[in-house]
Amino acid sequence: MSDQTDLARGWLQKADSDLFNARTITNTNGPYDTCCFHAQQAIEKSLKAFLAFRSQAIPRTHDLEVLEQLCRAIKPLPELDALDLAALNDFAVQVHYDFSVWPTQEEALEAVGTAEVVRAVVVAHLPFDSG
Repeated sequence: MSDQTDLARGWLQKADSDLFNARTITNTNGPYDTCCFHAQQAIEKSLKAFLAFRSQAIPRTHDLEVLEQLCRAIKPLPELDALDLAALNDFAVQVHYDFSVWPTQEEALEAVGTAEVVRAVVVAHLPFDSG
């Protein structure tokens, strides 16, 4: 990656890959735990794209609330106010290792919807074509 724009684009490409997989799963009979994982990852990578473009250190965390706060410290993002990103944190790890966690299709659709909103907000605040 040659500069912050390339790095941000790379994060968005990875976010888009996760979002594609999450959307695909929502149109099936599951498994929705995998869908929710990919939706959480799409949000995480979108927020990291925002940070990367602004030459900020990218923390090694899955905590969406922490990432959101870091982004908001750079620039207000009122479009995210209605979203509860912290509620999606469990989808980063817990859905992989907790055998009692099986999100429903409704939960998966909600997670994907949130991921789509976050991606759109991030892209709206980046001065380049996200492709």
